Amino acid sequence: MGGGAAGFFAAIHAAETGRKVWLLEKSARTLSKVIISGGGRCNVTHDCRSPAALAACYPRGGAFLKPRFKRWGVEETIHWFESRGVPLKTESDGRMFPQSDQSEHIAMALENAARANGVSVRTKHGVAKIEKTAKGFTVHLDNEQVINAARVIVAPGGLPKLSQYAFLELSGHAIVPPLPSIFTFHTGGPALHALSGLSLSEVTLRAEGQKQTFGGPMLITHWGLSGPAVLRCSAWMARELAASGYRFNLYARLLPLSEVEFRDWLELAIREHPKRRCHNQVPHGIPARFWAYLLEGIEISETITLAELGKKHKNRLVETVLNHRFAVEGKSAFKEEFVTAGGFALDDLQPGTMESRHWPGLYFAGEVLDIDGITGGFNFQAAWTTAYFAGTEAAASLL
Repeated sequence: MGGGAAGFFAAIHAAETGRKVWLLEKSARTLSKVIISGGGRCNVTHDCRSPAALAACYPRGGAFLKPRFKRWGVEETIHWFESRGVPLKTESDGRMFPQSDQSEHIAMALENAARANGVSVRTKHGVAKIEKTAKGFTVHLDNEQVINAARVIVAPGGLPKLSQYAFLELSGHAIVPPLPSIFTFHTGGPALHALSGLSLSEVTLRAEGQKQTFGGPMLITHWGLSGPAVLRCSAWMARELAASGYRFNLYARLLPLSEVEFRDWLELAIREHPKRRCHNQVPHGIPARFWAYLLEGIEISETITLAELGKKHKNRLVETVLNHRFAVEGKSAFKEEFVTAGGFALDDLQPGTMESRHWPGLYFAGEVLDIDGITGGFNFQAAWTTAYFAGTEAAASLL
């Protein structure tokens, strides 16, 4: 069930044993998310080869995945695609893409492998209900067709609404309420939005009322804030931010300095360049236009020199640079990253096989599970790993 990355990968590994496998996709097209991901390049995985380090990149599901990565992790994923004529490359931040920069080549590798192993792909075959029977399962389709199956693998991708899990409503599986993960923040007004495209290289973010902090570059957009630090915050704080209705105060340390270090920098600048205008004394790591925006926000005009800074202005400058407050008033999806936190609860699975504890013979793979990673190829890696186990174990149980 599902014609995405996890569905194809599970179907391929199940079919390699010679079993007859049907892959059912409710839409008219398979692998659509693979095609659009990574700006059309497909961020296949991440060059993080330690199972422990890899598992640490999942806000939810990392502990579940860690032992699985020891058998099917990044190395195995790279080998699988390269052995099928799709060599991968690693970018400076660890993200891995096909050397061709064409996501179609990833999709073609999956489609060719499915075809070679006899997988019967059926589009416009949505699943309405799955029932357990004495011999296996009865799968009821949206078009009223019925399929009898010995084993079923559930891999429809992230389902953002609770109502979409109704096809297994009598199975006893717990559903962790789904909600968005990996998104950008709506904040600021015209003055900030006019700075769209500027970035700060090393900020530290913290949502009000939370202890956890998130570091990295931050990008200013025409609607607010994005960039790695923001995306990490949105992923790890997905439930907390949803509970706030996505309206919260975000505090940012805009420079990697302590208060003492920043005050020392400021006092040194005053001693050495007392007649220099404050707007021209730009700290390394903050764009000049953004520095001007910060100074204007605390009423330091373009005419004020460093020597004219009083105690009040110095204190306000320290606060705005090291504990800057952004009032967040909403969110947006990050490009084509439609990642869902929540889904079928992991406690309901046999962790070594991805099989249901409630309905033996029913298996799960991919984002439909309560597993989600940060941006950078981690969600695709979770799909490859869980699908490998679901496909091989479902087929092995019939031998």
